[in-house]
Amino acid sequence: MAESPKTYETKTGKILTDTDIEALADEAERGFDVEILKERRRGRPMLGNAPSEVVPVRLDPELRRAVEARAELDHTTSSEIIREALRRFLDVA
Repeated sequence: MAESPKTYETKTGKILTDTDIEALADEAERGFDVEILKERRRGRPMLGNAPSEVVPVRLDPELRRAVEARAELDHTTSSEIIREALRRFLDVA
């Protein structure tokens, strides 16, 4: 009975085989176009014209449930619901 090829799981959950790793190593040995790599933005996209700041806020259980329910209804995140509520309350774009 043949052994299954060894697999590796990346931090993001992608499964790689030895063949995949060899292909990545070959690509690295050929070299990378640094300008193309610079164009690839990593991390979260900016929400405005500058990096965002995390602001911890305490919510009572009822308010938290209401925010989560609205986020689920709108197919978005609790953070986006809170940002939109603040924009409307403060009348800012």
